Amino acid sequence: MPPPSLYDFSEYDFDNPLYGLDEVLEVNPQRFEMLQLHGVVHVDQENHGGVGFVDLSPDDFWCRGHFPGYALMPGVLQCEAAAQLAGFYARKFKVLGGDFVGFGGINNVRFRRPVRPPCRLIVCVKVTDLRPGKRASFDIQGFVNGAMVFNGEMIGVPIERGQTHAEKAAEERAARRRERREVANAS
Repeated sequence: MPPPSLYDFSEYDFDNPLYGLDEVLEVNPQRFEMLQLHGVVHVDQENHGGVGFVDLSPDDFWCRGHFPGYALMPGVLQCEAAAQLAGFYARKFKVLGGDFVGFGGINNVRFRRPVRPPCRLIVCVKVTDLRPGKRASFDIQGFVNGAMVFNGEMIGVPIERGQTHAEKAAEERAARRRERREVANAS
């Protein structure tokens, strides 16, 4: 049995999003075939979440090969659409920091119905655990024509251009060691 919807998206105006494609492109780094968020219709700053969408077309890059004659949106792209909404929220509202937000993990994903173009995939995200500057865990959901097509959990991590997550973590550990030494030397 699917979980309840994170948001009642029926009340939002998808024809007049809060943030349209141009605003999404100002915040998110994805381009060309990997752009999987066309608009954001709701932002919930109190609970750190939102609702967005991607409009699917029979001309999308994956339709020709997944599967010929019967296009099905790959599940990984459905999750990517939710990740792009989570990344948009985290960057726009400075929740995590970093130059952009990357996948840190994905758990308990269930694909409940096939997603076939043409259609609008509505995605909902809501933070379940936040460690500013380190990571954010989100519940994620997708809907087509009011029916839940996927749900799960994902982790977003801040990524700095030119620095890996491991390098940043090593820098932070070294800084904490220096601070402990300074405290010990002062006493």
